[in-house]
Amino acid sequence: MNEEKNREIYERYLNTTHVLGRVACVIALVLLLGAPFAIGAYLGAMPDLGAMGRGFASIGLVYLVSCVAEYLIYVPMLGAGGSYLAFITGNLINMKIPCAINARDIVGAKSGTAENEIISTLSIATSSLVTILILALGVLLLSPLRPVLDSPVLKPAFDSVLPALFGAMACKYYRHHGCIACPTVLLMSALFMLVPALIGSTSFMIIPSGAVAIGLAWFYFRRDRAAKEAQA
Repeated sequence: MNEEKNREIYERYLNTTHVLGRVACVIALVLLLGAPFAIGAYLGAMPDLGAMGRGFASIGLVYLVSCVAEYLIYVPMLGAGGSYLAFITGNLINMKIPCAINARDIVGAKSGTAENEIISTLSIATSSLVTILILALGVLLLSPLRPVLDSPVLKPAFDSVLPALFGAMACKYYRHHGCIACPTVLLMSALFMLVPALIGSTSFMIIPSGAVAIGLAWFYFRRDRAAKEAQA
């Protein structure tokens, strides 16, 4: 009885999350697209819509693939609530994904479970609020801190923030899943060295790197299952 009631409550939660998430996405989309046009209309500086459409089409076609790939990869990891929050607030790769994965690993939740749904939503919401707070403080303290931020002594540290962040995260996965992570990293590193132009298309390169990792994981899964069946 309790399990059935919990499932009913969870389904109501998901339905409410989807309704609120869709409404928030529409509002965010209207604000993002409407603000430039409203400012242009107010200042009498509307852009050439034809030229803008052609420019958007040339760029949009490139990012369309990465958008679909990110949706297919991140949504199962974050769940409904976390996905809506993350895609609306942005900065997924640098902040939201590491925060959600770290929180999920701390509590031991698995992807696709109700626990992962709640933990991802709470962690991304917290990350978004902290980001807003830090940005507000940064705006207020920008002038006093400018000499420190522009210091040549600290420049190497600021340039290494992202590599340090992802290096710390990757260390754990390399340690536990080295047979999947290491070949993928070596293959993609070789590809980037052979074709340096791909460095600017890291979002698009999620597709082949993800395909390689999934293929390796499937291979080891089939091998281990065949070994267990042989022993049985």
